Amino acid sequence: MTVPILSVENVSKRFGGVVANDAVSLAVPEGAIVGLIGPNGSGKSTLFGSIVGFHPVDGGSVRFRGEEISRYRVPKIARMGLVRTFQQTHIYGQMSCLANMLISVPQRHERFLATFRRPRGEERDRAESLLASVGLWEKRALMAGELSFGQQKLLEFAMALMCEPKLLLLDEPTAGINPTLINGLVAQLRRANAELGITLLVIEHNMRVIMNLADHLYCMAHGRILAQGSAEEIRTDQRVIDAYLGAQ
Repeated sequence: MTVPILSVENVSKRFGGVVANDAVSLAVPEGAIVGLIGPNGSGKSTLFGSIVGFHPVDGGSVRFRGEEISRYRVPKIARMGLVRTFQQTHIYGQMSCLANMLISVPQRHERFLATFRRPRGEERDRAESLLASVGLWEKRALMAGELSFGQQKLLEFAMALMCEPKLLLLDEPTAGINPTLINGLVAQLRRANAELGITLLVIEHNMRVIMNLADHLYCMAHGRILAQGSAEEIRTDQRVIDAYLGAQ
């Protein structure tokens, strides 16, 4: 059997007396688009934080491309090719869109002053190309804080692609986006998967989007994996309906 690009086994995370993740296990095949759904507070974003090294797990294993990473921190994991985006965008509002792109490369965080003033030509070309691909090329000189929230989400997505990830974790990519922009963003996700070969693990509350986007779905509730399967299996699973879909 092919080793999954991401394997999470019995991962637990507590914050004081609150159990955010309780023995969570999931696997993401390389090249797939996998969805993660569940009610607010079910532990989805906490799990993402554990996977990318934002906080250490209290128990269990996280393996990326076969390597144990549960004790690594964010910069090292990002350099390995595992990157995430956030529910609320993490951009530099007082910097231009192009500058945001250039500083998003993991190595730049470590030698910002030495290199940011003189970005290599190929990095600038790649940044401008990615901005063009998400429809932001004409806004490349605009301060990122002046973009609409939906445009900031597109910028953050382009910043993530700048890191050349092997696996991209997206936390509610369509949340807060004008419905007219959602189809365009979904098309960008499909393109990143099909043309750039980026595996995607996506938290999403828009059921129409995630049911049509994901090859496989996991549903979390109360810090645990409640169910997994195809979109049709999840849509008709009574446990998922009772815990989550019935409220949608």
